[in-house]
Amino acid sequence: MMLDLDKKLLDRFQGYAVRKDIVRSIKVGSNVPVFVLEYLLANSCSTDDEQKIQEGIENVKRVLQQHYVDPKDANLIQAKIHSEGSYKVIDKISVKLDPSKDKYWAELSNLNIRDANISEELLKQHEKMLMGGIWAIIDIDYDSTIMINKKIYPFVISKIRPIQLSAFDNSRIQQSRKDFTNEEWLNVLLRSGGYEPESDGMTPRMKMLLLSRFIPLVEANFNMAELGPRSSGKSFVFKELSPYSMLVSGGQGTAASLFVNNASGQIGAVGQWDAVCFDESTDELFKDREVVPLMKDYMESGSFSRAGKSGEKSANASIILNGNINQPVETVLQTSHLFSPFSDKINSDTAFLDRIGFFLPGWEVMKFAPCNFTNHFGFSTDFFSEFMHSMRKYSYVDALDEWYTLGSQMRQRDTKPVCKTVSGLIKLMHPDGNFTKEDVEIYLKWAIEMRRRVKEQLKRIGGMEFWDTNFSYIDKETQEETFVSVPEERGSNLIEDTPLPPGCCFTATSDGDKVSLIKIEVISMQGNGKLSISGTSSNEVKEDIRNTYNYIRANEKSILSQKCSLMRLDITVQVTALLGTTQIAGIGSAVFAAVVSSVFGRYLKPALGIIGNISIGGAVERAVNFSDRVSLLSENGAKTILVPMDNLQEMATLPATILGKSDVPFYANAQMMIQKMI
Repeated sequence: MMLDLDKKLLDRFQGYAVRKDIVRSIKVGSNVPVFVLEYLLANSCSTDDEQKIQEGIENVKRVLQQHYVDPKDANLIQAKIHSEGSYKVIDKISVKLDPSKDKYWAELSNLNIRDANISEELLKQHEKMLMGGIWAIIDIDYDSTIMINKKIYPFVISKIRPIQLSAFDNSRIQQSRKDFTNEEWLNVLLRSGGYEPESDGMTPRMKMLLLSRFIPLVEANFNMAELGPRSSGKSFVFKELSPYSMLVSGGQGTAASLFVNNASGQIGAVGQWDAVCFDESTDELFKDREVVPLMKDYMESGSFSRAGKSGEKSANASIILNGNINQPVETVLQTSHLFSPFSDKINSDTAFLDRIGFFLPGWEVMKFAPCNFTNHFGFSTDFFSEFMHSMRKYSYVDALDEWYTLGSQMRQRDTKPVCKTVSGLIKLMHPDGNFTKEDVEIYLKWAIEMRRRVKEQLKRIGGMEFWDTNFSYIDKETQEETFVSVPEERGSNLIEDTPLPPGCCFTATSDGDKVSLIKIEVISMQGNGKLSISGTSSNEVKEDIRNTYNYIRANEKSILSQKCSLMRLDITVQVTALLGTTQIAGIGSAVFAAVVSSVFGRYLKPALGIIGNISIGGAVERAVNFSDRVSLLSENGAKTILVPMDNLQEMATLPATILGKSDVPFYANAQMMIQKMI
């Protein structure tokens, strides 16, 4: 059924809009990229005349049948080139240098030709052939006289026409945007990507998630990560929708291919493409060890320098890291952090991860059913990709300055990606530059959430350096401050605001680099004084538990009643790491509380956490890495956190947000702890 929006799109963009179901029907059974197919469809099928559409479809099918190279027909096409002397094909062409022969060879992937002759003049016109290749309409000649070292190399590339518009003027989009409402324009963009915005499950948030995948194509030097289940379309945008993006398979990225080849001086992918997407970033990410520091430098500054003669180089490619998640996000958050599924080379490198400005929660993206793909008109992919490419020369990073300021907890590495996200969304939604305060606020909230998701994970990995995550923005007119949360963090409080059952207590440990949330569970039953420890292999942690147990046993007359003697009880202590895997000594106080509450059958205070350690003689020891441990407990739901008196002078190191939501009383001895924990 022809929608009013379809008619409006055809009226304003005749020749640049196609019906997306036609694309899918032709693409079935073919591995031709979408932008190649729609390049052929746009002129002949950009109409509401069904007869002309059918004629156009038949014409495109005929062209594909005659010229698109199916890999299984490679030998047949090669024979046609030989017999006819020249032939036109649609294929992906790439070029590599053969130093041994001082010659460039063209490779046609589907045609299975690895050593076609190509002139340096053609190579200069289309340098992207050196960087992963381009899809093009290619004229191939056959010349059996070309011989090198007595071997014939007969295939010659004589002409190349890239599968994309030869020229693009975005004035049409800028002039016509005013004829569409924000909702209509968003629907046009999503349909241009193949999605049906009016289908089931397409909530406003879902639409924003899908729209966000386009941001790296309009915003230069935009660093983004997406983690989600398999087959959710994470890489589709960068593989199929734009000839200006490059998809790098896991483990294939090298310093030479990504940045610069010192031998030839050839600039790598970041200088040749609008976006470089690393697919399967949960596997091996880079081939060279050198790539990680180069990538850090580039993601921070947009420039890079390799040892050699290349010098400092600038580029504007956006970097996208896509990865798969095999567990529910709640499980990942309970045991580790959201970066943990990524490659080992980067998943704990805070300097690298902090350069990611936007973390898209791919686990929220729907699993697409046939009804979620559109049967209506959208921009042809070549037109859509050219539109996005053309918008990279504009910038709206200062768009929010007229109406909003960012909260005090946001640092330079937070504000920069937030502003770039707002800029990218404006370019997509308002290419004419006409937007309102209300528009900017929507984009600003979204941008802050996506950056805060990065910072929340860094906080889990890196401790106090990243504890300022209470991100907000302030309305300049009203001075009202609005705080932006992260959905998955709201439900991740592991310490519930209810009385803790007997024998249960929470603590936090730290080795200076990592902080872990620890749950202590104690079971006491009739027995003969046996102590059992489970859940930990750390000798230091076991020693803490034994020392605490022995202290209680030695002083049970003052701590326990005669009826509750440890001599008549078997005690089992279970240690569970809830966040992180680090189990460091310093849990004695929490063990003491858990044992005492278990023996007496008494509930502890709601949402209680205890840090510190009790020596075998009963002395309360100062807690090291005080701020990290208190902050971790507070951020995960602790409302009362008992801390050793010796840490009193360190109260000033706690973030104000922690003191605002958690009570932090002190204890000097075991008796004071008992009074304050019940």
